[in-house]
Amino acid sequence: MVKLSKRLTLLSRMVTEGYVLADVGTDHGYIPIYLLQQKKIRKAIAMDVAEGPLLRAKEHIAQLGLGGYIETRISDGVLSLGMGEADSILIAGMGGGLILKILWEGKPVIESGKELILQPQSEIGRVREYLYRHGYKITGENMVREDGKYYQMFSCVPKEGADREFMHRQDPLYCRYGRLLLSQRHPVLKDYLLYMGKQYKTILENLKKQQETTAICERRKQIERELGLVEQALEYWR
Repeated sequence: MVKLSKRLTLLSRMVTEGYVLADVGTDHGYIPIYLLQQKKIRKAIAMDVAEGPLLRAKEHIAQLGLGGYIETRISDGVLSLGMGEADSILIAGMGGGLILKILWEGKPVIESGKELILQPQSEIGRVREYLYRHGYKITGENMVREDGKYYQMFSCVPKEGADREFMHRQDPLYCRYGRLLLSQRHPVLKDYLLYMGKQYKTILENLKKQQETTAICERRKQIERELGLVEQALEYWR
C-alpha cells in the first residue's frame, strides 16, 4: 500500500468517490495509485510533461498490477486529455503561474470535467481570482504545514459559480486566504497568519531604516497592505 505525505493525503481526500481522475503533473503517480488501492476511483489518467517522472510512475503502476486502471500520458498541462474524459482533474505541486497557464490553455477540457482540485505553490490569490472570474464555485478548502512549508488546496466545480456574487468573491482577503478556511477558523491558517504577520512587521522595521526612495516607499505600502490583510483575517479568531 502506497503511503502518502500529509499534503498528498489531503489532496486525495478531495477527489470524489467513483470518479475518473486525471492527475496533471503526476510525478511518481502516488495519488492515482493510492486512490485505486483504496478503491475510491474507477480509473485514472496520470499525466506529466516530463518523460522521466512518467516512466517512474509507469514502473510503480506496473509493479502494483494497476496497468489496467491507470493510463500514463506525456502531456503539457491537459493538452493530451479529451473532452469529458475525466470527472476529477487534479493539478498540484506547481507554481500558481503555471497552473493559471494550464487552466487557460485547457479551459474547454477542464470545464468539461465535474470537479477541479488545485494546490498552487505560489500566487494563490491570483489562482482563486481566476476561478471566481470564470464562474467556478469553490466547494472545499484545506491547509497543511509539512516540512516547514504551508500549503493551501481547494476543490471547485466548473460553471457553478454565479456572476451575481462576483464582486463579493473577488475580495482580496478571500482570494488570498480562502473564504472557507477563514469561516472554519482553520488552525493551520491561523499559524500561517501569525507567522506572516511577524515577517511583515520585521520587513517594515527594516524598511524604516533605509533611505526613503520611490522604490522603498512603494515597497512599504505593499507590505502595509499585506499586513492589513493578515490583521483583517485574524479577526476571524477574535
